[in-house]
Amino acid sequence: MAIERTLTIIKPDAMAAGHAGDIIRLFEANHFKIVAARLVHLTKKEAEGFYAVHVDKPFFDSLTAFMSSGPALVMVLEAENVIARLREVMGATDPAKAAPGTIRKLYGSSLERNCVHGSDALQTAAFEIGYFFPGVELI
Repeated sequence: MAIERTLTIIKPDAMAAGHAGDIIRLFEANHFKIVAARLVHLTKKEAEGFYAVHVDKPFFDSLTAFMSSGPALVMVLEAENVIARLREVMGATDPAKAAPGTIRKLYGSSLERNCVHGSDALQTAAFEIGYFFPGVELI
């Protein structure tokens, strides 16, 4: 398998609840290497740019308002098959449907406030990494 990179975000709800360290420990326990990290407080416009793919969906306004409501930690993770593996570790988008022991089951509270984001494909990861780390050479 090839080494991949993906973007993850520890969302404002998890940051406010003090779960960033717990989530990072789960990343490390799954052998995901953190190759970049940045603390951000998105503006509404930045959140809208990041989630532009969802602009026509009914949850767009509430999602972008939530994502701009407080600090978030964006990271680039690297590992073999990291995109699929991270999505397993995160769990279902709805914490109520997430498997026991997954990040969203442990720390998410609702479909929108589900504590963590992860890219869903290589192309998405490339866009998302570039969005948060423009011009940064990741080693």
